[in-house]
Amino acid sequence: MEVHRKSGEPWKITLVDTGVDTMTGGRLKKIKEYINNETFCFTYGDGVSNINIKKLIDFHHKEKTFATVSAVQQSGKYGVLDITNQKVTKFNEKPSGDWINAGFFVLEPDIFDYIKDDLTIWEKDPLQKLSRENQLSVFKHTEFWQPMDTMREKNYLEELWKSGKAPWKIW
Repeated sequence: MEVHRKSGEPWKITLVDTGVDTMTGGRLKKIKEYINNETFCFTYGDGVSNINIKKLIDFHHKEKTFATVSAVQQSGKYGVLDITNQKVTKFNEKPSGDWINAGFFVLEPDIFDYIKDDLTIWEKDPLQKLSRENQLSVFKHTEFWQPMDTMREKNYLEELWKSGKAPWKIW
């Protein structure tokens, strides 16, 4: 490990090799021994955002649920058509979409009880059960969020960085 700056946020970061075949829920289950019964943050690592982590954590504590998920309203990539009898009755170019999982979570150790094993997918049974039991809060983020799932998205984020206009660079 290389430490670039000795001063920074008072965060504790633990990297754990959970195995290539372990699903997202299983990955969470494998870090249980490092949590020490404390509230903790979790992210997939493939999204870039200017989410205020302190506000996210404060919101989570105020809500008193086992889990809080950040959500963003993604704009559509394509025009949407309403169709009746082979005719377009409404055309909406790139409408705002539904609220989606932005991938930044604050979690309580209780969530480990919702994860069965390495094959558990966090986004299926655990999150669905937490939502049914009213134990999943949502922190709506309306500022910058961008996934990095494709080469196009990677190039876009790199261009923002190179231009000095990266909205997530808040230091």
